[in-house]
Amino acid sequence: MKNYILVLNFLFVLFSCQKNQNSDILVSTTDDIETAILNAKPGDNIILKNGSYKDIQIRLVGNGEANKPITLKAETYGKVTIEGESNLQIGGNYLIVDGLYFKNGYTPTGQIIRFKINDTLVANHSKFTNCVIEEFTQPNRDVSDHWIEMWGRHNEISNNYITGKSNFGPTVMVMLKGNQHIKNHHQIINNHFGPRPRKGGPHGETMQLGDSGTSMAPSYTNVENNLFERCNGEVEIISSKSNYNRFKNNVFFESEGSLVLRHGNYATIDGNMFIGNENSEFIGGIRVINTGHWITNNYFYKLKGSTFRAPLAVMNGIPKSPQNRYNQVTDVVVAYNTYVDCETPFHFSVGSNVSQSEVLPKSEIRSARPIRTVVANNIIYNETPFNYPIKSYDKVDGVLFKNNYTNSKNKSEVTPEGLITKGMTVKRVSDTYWNPNPAVAEVYSGFDFINIKTDLLGNTRTKENNTIGALVKDNSKTISFDASNYGTSWFKIDEKTSKSKTIEVTSNKELLTAIIEANNGDIISLKPASYNITETLSIDKKITFKSSNNNIKAILNFNTSNTAFQMLPKGILHIENVVLKGNNTQAAFKTLEKNMTSAYGLWIENVEISNFNSVLEVSKGSFADTVSVRNSNIKNCLKGIQLNKETNDKGDYNSEFVYVVDNTFENISENVFNYYRGGYDESTIGGNLIFTGNTLKKCGTTEKENILIKNRGIVNVKFANNRFINNPVKVVAVLWGEKGQESINNTVVNSGEIKVVENLKLKLLY
Repeated sequence: MKNYILVLNFLFVLFSCQKNQNSDILVSTTDDIETAILNAKPGDNIILKNGSYKDIQIRLVGNGEANKPITLKAETYGKVTIEGESNLQIGGNYLIVDGLYFKNGYTPTGQIIRFKINDTLVANHSKFTNCVIEEFTQPNRDVSDHWIEMWGRHNEISNNYITGKSNFGPTVMVMLKGNQHIKNHHQIINNHFGPRPRKGGPHGETMQLGDSGTSMAPSYTNVENNLFERCNGEVEIISSKSNYNRFKNNVFFESEGSLVLRHGNYATIDGNMFIGNENSEFIGGIRVINTGHWITNNYFYKLKGSTFRAPLAVMNGIPKSPQNRYNQVTDVVVAYNTYVDCETPFHFSVGSNVSQSEVLPKSEIRSARPIRTVVANNIIYNETPFNYPIKSYDKVDGVLFKNNYTNSKNKSEVTPEGLITKGMTVKRVSDTYWNPNPAVAEVYSGFDFINIKTDLLGNTRTKENNTIGALVKDNSKTISFDASNYGTSWFKIDEKTSKSKTIEVTSNKELLTAIIEANNGDIISLKPASYNITETLSIDKKITFKSSNNNIKAILNFNTSNTAFQMLPKGILHIENVVLKGNNTQAAFKTLEKNMTSAYGLWIENVEISNFNSVLEVSKGSFADTVSVRNSNIKNCLKGIQLNKETNDKGDYNSEFVYVVDNTFENISENVFNYYRGGYDESTIGGNLIFTGNTLKKCGTTEKENILIKNRGIVNVKFANNRFINNPVKVVAVLWGEKGQESINNTVVNSGEIKVVENLKLKLLY
C-alpha cells in the first residue's frame, strides 16, 4: 500500500510539472512579445497586457500541437488594441490569435492578418478568432490590400467582427498559389462581416476565394454561419474563384451585391438567407457562372436587384472563354429554394451582349447560353401578385424547369410547363421569413436529388414530409435572425443615437467656434446677416447649416484662397436656405487632395451659389456616397459640379448617387456638370444620376469640348423635364441607349442637341 501511494504521488508531481510547463506569459513590449514567441512551447499562452500597441508588426511563429496550440491572446477582451501602421503574420502549426482589437490604423504591407511568413513558412491548422477589425483602412482608397489573407491548409477565421473597409481589395482573400495551399479545407465560420461602404469602383469584395489564375484549383473552403450585413462594396459580396467550395447557413442582410460563382466549379450553396428591403434596388442573391453547382434550400426575401444583382442570375458565357472571363453555365441544379416578394426572381442569360459586337472584340461576346441546367421544386410567392417571374436576355432552351410553383400567372416571354400557378397558404414564421406552400405540389426527383436530405433549418426531408421550397411543412425549428449570434462574444457594436442640438450663431467668431464644438448631427442656425469668412470651413462630421429665418437667407461671403467648405472623410454637410458668395478664385466645396479614407456626403437645398471657380471640385480617390443639389440657384461660376477625377478607366467613379433636381444654372462658363466613369466593368452599381427639372441659361461659353452635361459611362441616368436656353454648345448631353437612357420631355432652345448613343465605346479592363 505504501508503494502504491508513493507511485501515485510521483505521478501527481510528474503531471503537475508537465502542466506547469504550459505557461501563461504576460508581455507588454515588442521585445517581450518577440522573446515569448521565440521560446514558446506547445500549450503556451502569450498574453498581451491590456493597452494600446501602436506601429507594431507581430510575427507569430511556432509549432503547437493539436491539443496544445500556442496562443497569442488579449489579457482582457476589448482592452488590447492594435493601432497605427500595424499587422500580424502567422507561420507554423496549431497557432491561435484570440481577442485582439485592430482600430485607428492600417497595414503598412498588403495584409493585416496573413497566414504566412514567407513562401516556405506558412500556417496550417491555425486560427484567427474572437477578434475585431474596425475601419483599419488605408488612407488612400486607391491603395490595395487584403485585411485577412489565408494561405496553407486547415486554417480558421471564426467569431470575428470585421467592418469598414473602404479601400481597394477583398476583405478576406483565400490564396491558392501552390500545392501547399490547394485542398485547404479552410473554415470561415460564425463571423459578423459588418458594413462595407460603397466604394465607387471594382475590387470591393467582402470575400474572394482564389483568383482567375488559380480558378481551376480545388479549394474546399467552407463558408458557414456568417452574417454579411450591408456589405455594399461592389456587386460581388463573395467571389468564388476556385473549386468545391461550400456556402452554408449564411445570412446576407441588406447587402447590395450577390454571392457570385465567378470562376471555378462544383460549389454548394445551401441553406442561406438573402434579406432585402423596400428601399434598395441593388440587393441581390446568387449569380451563377461555370459548371456543376448545386443551389438548394436557400431563402430570398424582398430582393429588388436585377441583371447582375437578380435573386438568381444565370449568366451567358463566352465561347472558348479566356480563363479570366465568363465560362458557360452547365450542369447546374437550382432546387428547393423559396422566393418571397422578389418580383422577378429568375434572370437567365444575364450579360448577353451580342448587341454590343460593334464596340467589343469577339473574345468579349457572351453568347453561350446555359445548358443542362435544372430548376426544380422552387417556390415563388409575391404578396401582391407579379406576373413576370422570368426575365430572359437570350433563348432559355438549355434549362429544364420541373415542378416550380408560383402564386402569380406567368406572363413572361419564357413560359415553361414546369412553372405552375397555384394558390398558396403562407405561414409567417418571423418578420423576414414567410413559409408559403401550395395545397398540393408534386416533388420532382431528379438525378441525385435523394442527397438533398435536409431543408433550410436542417429538418429531415423524408418521403412523407418532403415538399417543395426551402422549408418542409412539418418542422420543429423556427427561424430567428439575431445579429448578436454572430461575431465576437465581447464587442458591442456602437450605435450612437445622441440627440442633435441647434447652435445659434450671430457672428463670424461664433460660426467658427460652432463648427469646432458641434457634435455629429448638430444644426448651426445662422441669424440673417452677412458673414465674412476668411478661412476654410472644414467638415469632418454630419452637420447642417441653415438660416434661422426661412424668409431671409443668411449670406456667407468667402474670401478664402482655395475653398469655402473643405470636405473631409466622414464629413456629411447639409446646407439649406443660405447664400454663398465667392471671390471667383475658390471652389465652393472641395475634397482633400489625398487621404480621403472614408466617404463624404453633400446635400444642398434652396441655396444661392455665385462667383466661385467651381461649385464642387473633387480629388482622385475621393468618394461621395451622395451628392444632392436641389431647388438652388447657381450662377456666375467658371465650372459647375465636377465629379470627374477617376479617369484611370478601370470602372471607378467619384460618387454613387447624384441628384441635380429643380435648379437654375446661369452663366456657368464651362460645363455645368461632369460625372465620369471609364472602362467596361460590371462589378459596381455604375453610378446613379437624376438630372431633372433644371433650367440652364447662357452656360458653356468657354467649354472646350462643347458638351454642357457630361455623364460618360454612368450606368443609371434619368434625364427629364429640363430646359436648355441659349447655351452656345454643340451637345447638351450624350445618353447611353444600351443602358435604357433616354431624353424625356426636355426643352432645347439654341443649345445644341441631346444625343443618344446605343453602344458607347469604353476601354476594356481585361
